[in-house]
Amino acid sequence: MENMNNGSGIPLLGEKLPEIVAQTTKGVINIPKDFKGKWLVLFSHPADFTPVCTTEFVAFAKRNDQFKKLNAELVGLSIDQVFSHIKWVEWIKNTLKIEIPFPVIADDMGKIAAKLGMIHPGKGTNTVRAVFVVDPDSVIRLMIYYPQEIGRQIDEVLRALKALQISDKNKVAMPENWPNNELIGDKVIIPPPKDVVGAEERMKTAEGYDWWFTYKNLSN
Repeated sequence: MENMNNGSGIPLLGEKLPEIVAQTTKGVINIPKDFKGKWLVLFSHPADFTPVCTTEFVAFAKRNDQFKKLNAELVGLSIDQVFSHIKWVEWIKNTLKIEIPFPVIADDMGKIAAKLGMIHPGKGTNTVRAVFVVDPDSVIRLMIYYPQEIGRQIDEVLRALKALQISDKNKVAMPENWPNNELIGDKVIIPPPKDVVGAEERMKTAEGYDWWFTYKNLSN
């Protein structure tokens, strides 16, 4: 699907991530071109040198290797100058003993944030806590938006990424809080049949509550 976003507002799931050339703490990057063939987790934070954002960056950094194992790269963003990013990342390393291994975009003019619908209404030029999960074909597959006041749960971003990859690979759906769903545990949901014959046959071959709600182990 072609991107229908003409410069501002939140993109839609299934659209291509807009092309972005940006200065970061690791040099200039081209998104999504530089990440072709990989998953990209692009996330924004309201501002450098703020407590909630610091806790989030530490959590992302500690899980960086887990994201890499899923063929995913992290990229941060806020409407700050690159000098501020560099100093903040340096502070985190020196004070909290955590190195930030991923690039942080310096969107000091706010153009990227506006293009991706990251500007928080009523909060000046600060960005919301947005997360975009983009697949290896540069398609936006998941978006999460939090207000400034609420820190994200980074393990949920990891969980959602894993779930997307397993869903794609196995052509299944993932239940609430997979792999710890209250009804079916770590099982995955089989897409329902699309005709009467399929509905009649489904319960003869699959485990479930009804023909439209069947599930299986991933190994099945």
